[in-house]
Amino acid sequence: MGYRVGVDIGGTFTDFCVFDEDSSALRTLKVLSRPDAPGAEVLQGLDEIERRFAISPRAISYFTHGSTVGVNSIIQGTGAKLCLFVTAGFRDVLELARLKIPDPYDLFSRRPPPLVPRDRVIELGERMNAAGEAELVPSDAAISEALRQAERAGAEGIVLAFLHSYTNPAHERLVKARIAELSPSLPVFCSADVWPIVREYERTITACIHGSVQPRVSHYIGRLEAALTARGVAPAPMITKSNGGVMTAAAGKDRSIEMLLSGTAAGVIGAGFVAQRSGFSRVMSLDIGGTSADVALLRDGMPDFRSGELVGRYPIYLPTVSVSSIGAGGGSVASVDTLGVLRVGPESAGSTPGPACYGRGGERATITDAFAALGVLGSGGLGYGAVNVDRERALAVLAPLAAGLSRDVAATAEAIVDLAVANMYREISRLFSQVGEEPSGYALLAFGGAGPMLGCLVAEAIGMEAVIIPETPGVLAALGGLLADLRSDFVRVVFLDMTAEAMGRLARAFEGLAAEARDWLHGSQGHSGEAALTISGDMRYRGQSYEIETPLEAAWIAAGDQAAITAAFHAKHAEIYGHADDKAAVQIVALRVVIAGRTPKPALPAREMTRTHVVASRKLTVTHRGADIAAGLFERRELPPGSHFDGPAVVIQDDSTTWVPPGFTGEVDAYANLILRRSGMERSSMT
Repeated sequence: MGYRVGVDIGGTFTDFCVFDEDSSALRTLKVLSRPDAPGAEVLQGLDEIERRFAISPRAISYFTHGSTVGVNSIIQGTGAKLCLFVTAGFRDVLELARLKIPDPYDLFSRRPPPLVPRDRVIELGERMNAAGEAELVPSDAAISEALRQAERAGAEGIVLAFLHSYTNPAHERLVKARIAELSPSLPVFCSADVWPIVREYERTITACIHGSVQPRVSHYIGRLEAALTARGVAPAPMITKSNGGVMTAAAGKDRSIEMLLSGTAAGVIGAGFVAQRSGFSRVMSLDIGGTSADVALLRDGMPDFRSGELVGRYPIYLPTVSVSSIGAGGGSVASVDTLGVLRVGPESAGSTPGPACYGRGGERATITDAFAALGVLGSGGLGYGAVNVDRERALAVLAPLAAGLSRDVAATAEAIVDLAVANMYREISRLFSQVGEEPSGYALLAFGGAGPMLGCLVAEAIGMEAVIIPETPGVLAALGGLLADLRSDFVRVVFLDMTAEAMGRLARAFEGLAAEARDWLHGSQGHSGEAALTISGDMRYRGQSYEIETPLEAAWIAAGDQAAITAAFHAKHAEIYGHADDKAAVQIVALRVVIAGRTPKPALPAREMTRTHVVASRKLTVTHRGADIAAGLFERRELPPGSHFDGPAVVIQDDSTTWVPPGFTGEVDAYANLILRRSGMERSSMT
């Protein structure tokens, strides 16, 4: 037995969650992130764990890690310099993209520049038809000339994205093998190996993102492995993935694209765990860190999954946990534009210099500074003592904004908070409109360093009756990494009409895909336990341009039950669009399999509850709605299960601060979650 450690690197802080396998005790920690030296914060955290908790790195039995190295390289444009080889005639695949305006409400919005500029896109004489039959095989001379062009362009890697390679990748692999002979040190990435989906742009941009981040991520993981080994951490690190699972570090080096959104996904997995234990069936998670607010909807503890998630300004088409990001975090910078209009975000102060009140050189006001000026922050240290809040510094940086708005500082601070909440309200309202549901049927689960500060304000604005604050809200993503299972997605394009004759081909495709998935889990991942397979098909009516992912059963495929498969699609179509045509011909374009292998989970038992009304022994003066009010100050560790109190109140703990406005009451449940409700609201059917 030993200690299981989960790590998540955020924009401002790096979070650690340490689970004692003997006592089931959970310890948490934050250190400031080091964007200037990625990975240094992990080693610093291990030092702090040993110093604070007397836990040696040699006692660590399991280690999970989520990193922002890949996503930051895309956002900052610091990925590998790529050349893209395409089928002759398809040079503009990235330029054309999908010809969509990024923001349909902004006619002046512009699409991002291609990830690989046109002058580094090289056409190659080759052709594979849609049936996977070779019509023109690339010659050695053509490959050699294309390679010379790439080398003259200074390529640090080459992406191969040929027409119809999803059905037959032979030409991509032929070219890769030839380049390996001519230039062995040059990385080459085949789109069919990255994610073999139909549609050229989607497959190509996904492969280009992978090629851009893979060298840097692989180097980072290699350095991390070496550093952990040198510190005495015996188990190889597990890497958290964008789909809410984990994979080995070795797999992370090869499949770097799968970890781009690992931090947000791990947070949602942690939120689902908390939601199930707190008894809420429908929950909206709100993860507010230093740079952004991430929103996800969970039903019975499970999130939705989708493809096409944006990484920076570019989409990736691997399945990821469905998360909507809003450019409003605790470090979001406030400013007054030339027209005298207040704006908040999306620019962030990050960890360096951070909000002005952190005393690390910040000169611009942020949301965190606004809360410090209002009196919510400042009664305790933040980030486990990593920073101390300087309220006077916050007031000083807010003063120029107040002058520009012709308001006093307190009113300006409230305006900053109100605008941040309004920005979240707009995006959250859009999310609920898309799924056709009412926010009032959901509870809000607020976490991240700034989530508990803003949670009640967002819930009040959107019409939610309850807010859940986990026991360790500031490090929930790190805990989510410890909860995640080994998980991977597999896809195979089949292009079949749903006829009796096609059932045999569908069964063979499923057998091959399932074998590939099991080989990944039991082979490369070394999992010896049971595997859970989830099956779906990308299906459509013949003539439709896009597909609907439809859940399927293995028994239907094995039995050739065409009627059950088509009925499932009709039902899914009706669920989404309100109608279905059971007389129309149905096609299945691609078959998907998700495999999961269960990992050991921390056992966090319920605690005995003693219902007690608690009254704060200390009071704070907090500015709220233009008036100074007295708010009770509570230490989170002094609120045992069963205790309850009335707002207004400020609850402080090492990893975050919770603001409970007037009109809310608080109660601690058996799992030490803080449940905040608007006064007069009783438990509803959502719990």
